[in-house]
Amino acid sequence: MDDVQPIKYVECPRDAWQGLKHFVPTETKITYLNALLDAGFTHLDLGSFVSAKAVPQMRDTEDVLSGLPDPAGRDYLCIVANQKGMERAMLQPKVTSVGFPLSISETFQKRNANQSLQEAWALVEQLKAQTDAAHKNLVVYLSMGFGNPYGDPWSPDRVQDALLRLRDLGVDQVALADTVGTATPEQIAQVCRFLESGLYSHAPGLHLHARPEEALALVQAGLRSGIRWFEGAIGGFGGCPFAKDELVGNLPTEQIMGVLRPEFHLNQEILRLSQSIFCDP
Repeated sequence: MDDVQPIKYVECPRDAWQGLKHFVPTETKITYLNALLDAGFTHLDLGSFVSAKAVPQMRDTEDVLSGLPDPAGRDYLCIVANQKGMERAMLQPKVTSVGFPLSISETFQKRNANQSLQEAWALVEQLKAQTDAAHKNLVVYLSMGFGNPYGDPWSPDRVQDALLRLRDLGVDQVALADTVGTATPEQIAQVCRFLESGLYSHAPGLHLHARPEEALALVQAGLRSGIRWFEGAIGGFGGCPFAKDELVGNLPTEQIMGVLRPEFHLNQEILRLSQSIFCDP
């Protein structure tokens, strides 16, 4: 493990909230996000510009952004799934990064974004040009990066091919996403083994979904493989509502921070706010 290279940690309240059946009030979201900023989180996945019909929880992303301070060196990421969402993101000066879910699985790309993989790859090229012009970052989430429940083809070689294709498009911020919580430590080692070849100069991140008892082993496997960018959510809440019926939550921040940043301590107010959000009013 290289102790010189710092850990990048992305807290993902958007991913935690998006599948909730009850709407979290805008002011509650703003209060919670500001508490995260005050606690020292510098990278937040905080909203998305998608159809309010498909993801009603995210219908207020513009209003949420208006209640946050200027990023001032911090990273505010929002997800888009199509060109319409990108147009909305470009109107928000506080958005510093735009995230796009690109799947290894054709079935999931259609379920998640209503587009074929061919259409999605073409969109990546457009998004890269637009984010460059607007001086924003493009982050591609390589969904179903560790297999899928649909029987679509998957292998470590397919993941490597996708990463190299993104490299050739100039996309250097890519996170491997375990959308349904199927990754094992062995798979993480397999998928990341090619990083030793030097073909991909920017190591990807890991956005994993897992049960709490599995989280630490997965993070440790990532660290051993040279990964220094991880993502999770306080409480381990969340999961993709378009993946399958049984959601598997995010890595629980309060658990894995003990490995990634032992000096970092969450205050009780943030834990209280997080728990209250997930209780039906």
